[in-house]
Amino acid sequence: MKAMLTTWVSAGALMAILLGTSCLLSAGDAESGQQGSQPQQQQAPAQQNQTKDKQPNPAPLSMDTVQAPASPEEEAAYKAAQEAPTTDINKRIQMAEDFLQKYPRSRYRGVMYQSLVSGYFATQQIPKLLDVGDKEIEMNPNDAPVLAVVAQTIARSFNAKAPDAEKQLEKAEEYSKRAIEVTPTLQKPANMTDEAFLTAKNDTLGMAHSGLGLVYVRRAKYAEAIPELEQSIKVDSHAQADPVNYYLLGLANDKTSHFDAAATAFSKCAAIQSSLQATCKNGAEEVKKKGATQLSAPN
Repeated sequence: MKAMLTTWVSAGALMAILLGTSCLLSAGDAESGQQGSQPQQQQAPAQQNQTKDKQPNPAPLSMDTVQAPASPEEEAAYKAAQEAPTTDINKRIQMAEDFLQKYPRSRYRGVMYQSLVSGYFATQQIPKLLDVGDKEIEMNPNDAPVLAVVAQTIARSFNAKAPDAEKQLEKAEEYSKRAIEVTPTLQKPANMTDEAFLTAKNDTLGMAHSGLGLVYVRRAKYAEAIPELEQSIKVDSHAQADPVNYYLLGLANDKTSHFDAAATAFSKCAAIQSSLQATCKNGAEEVKKKGATQLSAPN
């Protein structure tokens, strides 16, 4: 299963999702960088719109919260990195890496971390993605888009034989739940349309629910996985849905003896062109046979 999940993650469509969700905080990073207090300002949208009875944990204050103004050279390097074509992923990666190497404590490093998460996601450099994603989350614990991307990536690239396997699942669960909690509190950047903002939030929630659902599947908590995967599918507004979610939903429904629901999910997965098509087609046929010979669990 790991190979199939990883193959789909590398699709260009999901790279586009990540680029869209990353902009939720990119605008805030640039504005706060100009004000000289990026770590605090990036957290402001999530903190200002919290409900009284349910509040995401705020980012811890750090000693370098107040920073000196950027030099003209740093400002120019930042602008050049931001203006690099989104179609030239390798160039954007190189420019962000060069910027962080030259200005490791820059007020703009959060934007560069986000750019690298996008680039590493698109080029499937998973270890680098997880490393820079953790750096961004350590600095900005409520960066919902990065939380969601890292959580889903951990879940889909999971190696059960790794010595820290359980810790990785725990991290994926924590990041997913935090992204789900924080995303509804985000405030729309001034330079973003309502439609783009809604899409970005739904993409973030979709990845977070998908990652959490897969964590539950890997722990054989199939009944808990079903609503997470259903929610991920519900908020997916893209022309081509993610077949991984339908595959996992079919698997979870099969394991809980919801054979009709499993057949529906597997069939929808099989209708999407991907490396999972044959597996999902076989899955649909198998659960239909089970439904004809075994009792289905009540919905």
